Amino acid sequence: MEKGRALVVGLGNPGLEYARSRHNVGFRVVEMLSRRHGIPLRTRRGKATIGEGRVGTGEDGRPVLLAKPRTYMNLSGEAVGPLVRNGDIRLSDLLVVCDDLDLPLGKIRLRPGGSAGGHNGLRSIIAALDTPEFPRLRVGIGRPEEAGEEPIEHVLGPFRPEELPVAGAAIERAAQAVLCFLEEGIDQAMNRFNG
Repeated sequence: MEKGRALVVGLGNPGLEYARSRHNVGFRVVEMLSRRHGIPLRTRRGKATIGEGRVGTGEDGRPVLLAKPRTYMNLSGEAVGPLVRNGDIRLSDLLVVCDDLDLPLGKIRLRPGGSAGGHNGLRSIIAALDTPEFPRLRVGIGRPEEAGEEPIEHVLGPFRPEELPVAGAAIERAAQAVLCFLEEGIDQAMNRFNG
């Protein structure tokens, strides 16, 4: 039996000034999947940029919708809510990829649901879907190390040169975790990638 279509949403802020910010690691994971699986992110649907295709092995892979909200982070639910409802996506087939201040740089963590944990993008999506029960993949960006650096400056700033290799490896690992989620489900992906 073919699995239902999945929706993988990477969170971030639109615009060139935010493209390399820590807050945009969700965008970067979805962009990596887009490149590797030949699913161009070119179509505008509602308040998101999307790509449709198939990912993975098996017959012809799993049908998937990749999406990047065109709203700012704190309004992500305005993009995700309609994609879920109009695309007839089950919540268990939704995966939201976002940054996490409370995870050390380079760590990733999958969860089947839970609170927003202070993340404004997740908070907006929870409000739009009227439930916190949807899978999410958090990519650790760590807390500010420099004295006096505010969390917002840290989140919206770029990775420092010495952080780039670790951040790049985390984005790669997150893309692999998304594939595992799509092909084998949340439990297998959590067993393999939460560490």
